[in-house]
Amino acid sequence: MNQTRRVCILGGQRIPFAKSFTTYAHKTNQELMTAALSALVQKFNLKGQRLGDVALGSVIKNSSDWNLARECVLGSGLDAHTPGYDVQRACGTSLETAWQIGLKIGAGQIDVGIAGGSDTNSDLPVMLPRRFGRLLLDARSQKSIGGKLRVFSGLRPHHLKLQFPGVVEPRTGLSMGQHCELMVKEWKISRESQDELSYVSHQNAAKAYAEGFYSDQVADYEGMKKDNLTRADTTREKLAKLKPAFDFTGAGTLTAGNSTPLTDGAAAVLLASENFAQSKNIPVLAYLKDVEVAAVDFVNGGEGLLMAPTIAVSRLLERNQMKLQDFEFYEIHEAFAGQVLCTLKAWESKDYCEKRIGRKDALGSLDRSKMNVKGGSVALGHPFAATGARIIMTLAK
Repeated sequence: MNQTRRVCILGGQRIPFAKSFTTYAHKTNQELMTAALSALVQKFNLKGQRLGDVALGSVIKNSSDWNLARECVLGSGLDAHTPGYDVQRACGTSLETAWQIGLKIGAGQIDVGIAGGSDTNSDLPVMLPRRFGRLLLDARSQKSIGGKLRVFSGLRPHHLKLQFPGVVEPRTGLSMGQHCELMVKEWKISRESQDELSYVSHQNAAKAYAEGFYSDQVADYEGMKKDNLTRADTTREKLAKLKPAFDFTGAGTLTAGNSTPLTDGAAAVLLASENFAQSKNIPVLAYLKDVEVAAVDFVNGGEGLLMAPTIAVSRLLERNQMKLQDFEFYEIHEAFAGQVLCTLKAWESKDYCEKRIGRKDALGSLDRSKMNVKGGSVALGHPFAATGARIIMTLAK
């Protein structure tokens, strides 16, 4: 990141993650994000203080959320002179906000900032077709009643058909789960291995809660004190009984048990310079050193839609002259258990690393006992734009 000074991760706060259409069924993105932001402000005694910047994001937004970050800042208890802006990079949204705030701190532009994100499937922007909107605009431009009536005479039932957003890739028409099904078939990932990873994720998450690991990271909200998706009583046998959720041909292996559930929630992290941390007597948990992103050509190149991390991690390691094995802990987002296993298998493949990443050798294996040791997204949930911040605060602690 070519920093002139180190970027400190001081900690984070999130509200409990909830299965969509349950506890937060009638909450908006702004309400969820404001709750997490307010908890962070309270935790670090930031009420009434002006920060350098606040970057927040959401993947699925209503049009009324166009200025989400700034509105959340105004409701958080921070000084109203604190600026805020919106970011969106799909499931990496709050990783991106942390990167941007980190760059500003590292460059000496600001001393402290907040990064985060929220998402809710319970407050989906249900819309009417664009054709209906155009018809209304055409009618509005008419000056006479007769002109307006002539426009409305073209109104047809299909103009009023409600449209619900979905997590679908527009160019292929396939959902994320359907794309992951293609990946696990290509990489020959078994149903049993996916269920095993999910089982371990739930066990790790349940143990972390029992040990109090999340007690200073998850703020009470709407009567909830913890995520309502973690299943301490999940067994391999229960997971094995679940039916495929995306491929119904008999060859499908992705189920509701080894896939991330639709989740509502929000999370935020506090980043600062060392001078700020020292002046406020706040311990530094970790430092944000470097970041990398990548993309794949899943339309023309035959690459798996969710395989970009294989490339990004390789570039990151090469730039920092490190190996995949040089870490004590690994946090890998479990969009699907199968997606994680495809990534791990790709890093072990010399052929893949040569052809797809441009490396001379494979990255190799990592110690799975060091991965997602406090539970992953399959067990904790995945509010799209909040997951990055959740990962940062967990890994820093």
